[in-house]
Amino acid sequence: MIVYEYPFNERIRTLLRLEDLYEKFSYFLHQEHPHQHHVALSTIFEMLEVAGRADLKSDLLQEMERQKQTLLGFKSHPNVQVDMLDAILANIDRISSALIASQGRTGQHIRDNEWLMSIRGRTIIPGGACEFDLPSYFAWQHRSAEQRFHDISNWFAPILPLFDAIAMVLRLLRESGRASKMIAQAGSYQQMLQGKVYQMLRLSIDDSLGAIPEISANKYMLWVRFTLQDGDMKPKSFESDVPFELTLCNF
Repeated sequence: MIVYEYPFNERIRTLLRLEDLYEKFSYFLHQEHPHQHHVALSTIFEMLEVAGRADLKSDLLQEMERQKQTLLGFKSHPNVQVDMLDAILANIDRISSALIASQGRTGQHIRDNEWLMSIRGRTIIPGGACEFDLPSYFAWQHRSAEQRFHDISNWFAPILPLFDAIAMVLRLLRESGRASKMIAQAGSYQQMLQGKVYQMLRLSIDDSLGAIPEISANKYMLWVRFTLQDGDMKPKSFESDVPFELTLCNF
């Protein structure tokens, strides 16, 4: 199954983009070749661009506090697994405390590092990080993989609490929905939302079908049109019925 996610607002769109960048960063950080560590470092710079909103940290803190209060209301429910609920609440407290302790603007320590900023400035230019442009960076890339891993991890460490908070908020959002089995007749599906506000849509489909969803939505209606990629990768309409699972998520 392939899971496609569609954000209903700019706030969730930003969180999903940062989550995607973090997954990319984590993968390349744990590789060993200098080119792979270059991608990891460049990804940190991309993160700073996306996370540039000053209110992102406060948004996450407010959302985790709101979810904490909601979850506390379930403690007296007889069907709730108290141990699991307590573990989630403890994680929220831990992540919130770490995020509060991270002072200042996200990534400010990187912006204050002139050497890293010189690399960031050159990586914007295609091919701009060659050895003749940045000899000190070229020398750093020839250090051991362990040393490069240690350096990048230290540069990223002050940003980590933000990504722990993003992971928690998106986890709670994803778990808020219930999957329903749907059929897109002749490759097309519509659903009236009747003004109810959702944060995110999750669509699961069997990858063997080769159907690709094109999603658009607002608070009144949801549209899904399935396509196929032709030989030249140009999409064309999927004309058969498409079974899929739909989950509408909201805090």
